[in-house]
Parts: sequence; C-alpha cells; structure tokens
Amino acid sequence: MNLLSFILVMNILLNPAARLTKYHIKPQYSTQFRSAISAYIFKSLKAEGNVMAEAYFEREDSSTLWIIERWTSRDHLSNNEKSSEAKAIAVLSKTALTTPPETIFIEDLEPLPNEAYRKAPAQQDHPLTVMLFVDAQEGTEDKFKTIYHTAMPKFRGEPGVVTYQLSQIQGQKTKFVTYEKFRDNEAFQFHLKFPPIDPVIQYLRTSIKEPPFEKGIHNLIEFAPLYRK
Repeated sequence: MNLLSFILVMNILLNPAARLTKYHIKPQYSTQFRSAISAYIFKSLKAEGNVMAEAYFEREDSSTLWIIERWTSRDHLSNNEKSSEAKAIAVLSKTALTTPPETIFIEDLEPLPNEAYRKAPAQQDHPLTVMLFVDAQEGTEDKFKTIYHTAMPKFRGEPGVVTYQLSQIQGQKTKFVTYEKFRDNEAFQFHLKFPPIDPVIQYLRTSIKEPPFEKGIHNLIEFAPLYRK
C-alpha cells in the first residue's frame, strides 16, 4: 500500500461514521428480527465509540425496519460488527429478508455535540422521527445546504424538537437526508407551519430531481432503545 492509500484508509477509519441500514422483513420473521435488532442496539449503546444507536419501523409499512447509528470512528463501527449481536442479524438476514439489506453511509453537515444524539424525550411524549431523502438538481446542492444552514438554529430551537440533523450521502454530492425527531405529532405539525421552513419547502418544490418531495419522507416509530427522561 502506498502512502496516499494508507492516508485515505486511516482517514476513513478515524473519522466519525454515521450509517443507516434498511431491512425489508418477511412477515413471519418480524418478531424474531426485531428482537435481534433490539439486542444489537443495546449492545451498541454500551460499546466503545458509540454516539447513538436507534431502531425503527416505518409507520406506513411495519415490515420495513431501519437502524440509525453514529460512531466516533469507522474503526469502532467495524469492531462492533464483530459482536455476537451483529453476527446474529447477519445470519438471520439470509432467511428473514425479502431483499438484501441496504446500507447508506452519511456525513453530518451541521455539527452537534455527541450527547445531543442521545437526548431523550420526556415520559409523556409520543415521539415521531422523520427522515427526508433529497436528491437535488445538479448545481443546486450548495443552495440547499445554505438554506438549511440558515434555518437549522431556528429548527433546533423549536420547543418540540428533540434532535435535528442534515447529512449528505457519502459519494453522492446531490443526495442528502434529514433526521428530525419531534416530541409528538403536534410538534411536527407546528414545524411544518413554522415560518423558517418556508425557504426549505420552496426549494423542495422546485429544485429536486424527482418531485414531489413527499416521496422521500419516511415516518418512523422507534422500537429500540425507547429511553425516556
């Protein structure tokens, strides 16, 4: 391995790692697979270098599951993949899935302290997490990032927001995803009417490759770890 290759590999291993993994589960394996994912989540939360680990099913399709995780480095993530819990998911995936798992590595664009990702809703909350995938028209991606950079402090200051992040899909300069956790549906509805969101909505209606932007929205219900204050 030459010096440049070595530096690139080390940058990958030492830089923060954020990963989304999507699973399409056969109905008869739903309970078993969720149990395996829950075990992986709780193992990950205790592992060295973990920033966050959460598991969800889609509100409109409970057979679609997501793991959302962040690590201080790719090396820590790789070490965790050697755990018995990670291996159990890999083995079960061979028979329990309708399609192979989809893995998406992302790079967070709006820095947050690590502890912000473990901020828990209150006991009386009914949290709703929303992911929005955006594929920007070529040449407008910087405009999209600027709009979000301007709006992000206001979004994060909303009383009903638990966590809010914008990320870029690695290796895809026009593809982005937001991670938005609200205390309840009422907080989400407030967000949709919050004036600082207007430039974002205007962009999404005019400057993405495949409108309407609502096709990229995933409404998620958390099933692990379900921490509460």
